[in-house]
This record gives sequence, C-alpha cells and structure tokens, in this order.
Amino acid sequence: MEQKNYKTKTKDLINEFILKHHDVTFTAAEISEYLKKCDSTVNVTTVYRNIDRLVEKGILIKRKSDNEDAAQFQVVSEDSDCEHHIHLQCSECGKLLHMECDFMDEMQEHLMKDHGFFLDCRQSVLKGLCENCRKK
Repeated sequence: MEQKNYKTKTKDLINEFILKHHDVTFTAAEISEYLKKCDSTVNVTTVYRNIDRLVEKGILIKRKSDNEDAAQFQVVSEDSDCEHHIHLQCSECGKLLHMECDFMDEMQEHLMKDHGFFLDCRQSVLKGLCENCRKK
C-alpha cells in the first residue's frame, strides 16, 4: 500500500529551511532548532522521517559529518549532477561548491586506471577556503 504524501506545516517549514540552506551542509539538529524558532513542536523522529524521505527522493544527500557524531545533509542542485563531481566545502563559512569541470573525468579515469579505485562523488567533499573567506 502506497503511503499518501500529505502537505503539513512541518514539511513546509523543513522545505523552507532547505531552500535557505541550499548551498551549505546541515544537520537534523539544525532543522529541529529552526522548527523550534518557528514555534513548531515537532519531535526529532518526525524531522528524521521527513529527511529520510527527501534522501530517498534524491533531493538530499546524506553523509557522515567530520566528527561522525551526526549525519550531514546537502541539497542536490537541480541543475547539477552530484553523482559525477566532487563537492568543495569552505571550512570557514560552510559554503558548498560543485566541482563541475572536465578535470573530474580525467581524475576519475586516473583513479580507476592507475589505482583501481572508484570514486563515490556523492560522498566526496574536499575541504578548504572559498574565495570570499580567503580575502578576509
């Protein structure tokens, strides 16, 4: 039996949060905190259930955080193919960039040919400083 997809205030607020954070990674705890600020009394299980649905639909990517205490989530950009490029994340501001260039094909070929290694780009993030944070 297929589950109906109801429109709720919680889903609307989660979608609002995601739209505001489309270019950074975030945690379920950050979404929960946002919901509290919006006077929504939703338990964390509901937040995780909604996030899991968005991951299943391919709207979010789930990956382990640096300290592995919590999962981090990233919005899959409609105009980019996150399965075929690495993500660059600023260690200072958290901004997430999509490395969409011909170099990605060369790098993936090199990794497979010379190292026998297949790169899972959806899970790959290189950390560094974005242009704005370097200028500060």
